[in-house]
Amino acid sequence: MKTLTILVSEGQNNLSSVVGPYKFFTKANAWYRNQGKEEVFRVQVAGVSGSTDLYGGLFSINPHTYIRSVRQTDLVIIPALAHENLGEVVAANKEAVDWIRRQYNNGAEVASICTGAFLLAATGLLEGKCCSTHWNAAAKFSEMYPGVNLQTDRLITDEQGIYTNGGAYSFLNLMLYLVEKYYDRATAIFCAKVFQVDIDRNSQSPFTIFNGQKDHDDEIVLQAQTYLENHLDARINMDELAGSLAVSRRNFDRRFIKATGNTPVEYQQRVKVEMAKKALETGRKTVNEVMYDTGYTDVKAFRDLFRRITGLSPQEYRNKYNKNAVSLY
Repeated sequence: MKTLTILVSEGQNNLSSVVGPYKFFTKANAWYRNQGKEEVFRVQVAGVSGSTDLYGGLFSINPHTYIRSVRQTDLVIIPALAHENLGEVVAANKEAVDWIRRQYNNGAEVASICTGAFLLAATGLLEGKCCSTHWNAAAKFSEMYPGVNLQTDRLITDEQGIYTNGGAYSFLNLMLYLVEKYYDRATAIFCAKVFQVDIDRNSQSPFTIFNGQKDHDDEIVLQAQTYLENHLDARINMDELAGSLAVSRRNFDRRFIKATGNTPVEYQQRVKVEMAKKALETGRKTVNEVMYDTGYTDVKAFRDLFRRITGLSPQEYRNKYNKNAVSLY
């Protein structure tokens, strides 16, 4: 029988991503037993400390064992961390970071949930690999771990025995993915039905809220961002915008990418699509009217851009989020 270890790190404050994996795999084991098969995993919760309080002491986690007592395991699951002070939380978890690295080097596979990717990345195991995390923590992640290929549109990544997933309750899809891998498809379908989780969902793009990347100190780029956001329905010549800010286009693009992670054109597109998303969520305008409001006149180009960023067509997005949606163009 294999061993699955759910890690409880220092500063752990997310109960659902500890309890969720525990319930998923104990349920998968029970299903396997009922089919006359041997359980796949011995499931254990291992902590850095003996007891961890969450949500101001409202809940507490009392792990089965300490990670220092776990010499070898087959699968490690790293739950989500608090979004606040992620750098400090990672720094306080040197023991957990070293333990994760050692387990992987000894043959274990490792899966991170949401911001648990920060702890996983601190091991160095994600360097040069693909990774996902919560879209709201993406800028901080890229700042801390520039050598990791962050892909926040991906719900799940799977590379060399390392798994990551997007944010919040999307970890349930990662659990289904792992259940199918270690058990079989029938067990994953059973768990999907019991826990009522859509199986085979692979993108978190429809859930992303683009807030603009302004956590930087480049005044030129901040001025450009403000201008782009205030002229959403205009055709903006980026050469002219760079000139108005007294920088060359090449230097403008370089500084913009360094500050935001996007080119000026990509940033403009994402701001426009975010405006269109809000209009489709709450308004009664047709898709074409929303398209014109955001400065686009080519229906195909608008649809292709919208789908590339959100994973859905404008009409699909509207039908999903607007209860008063009507199929008009």
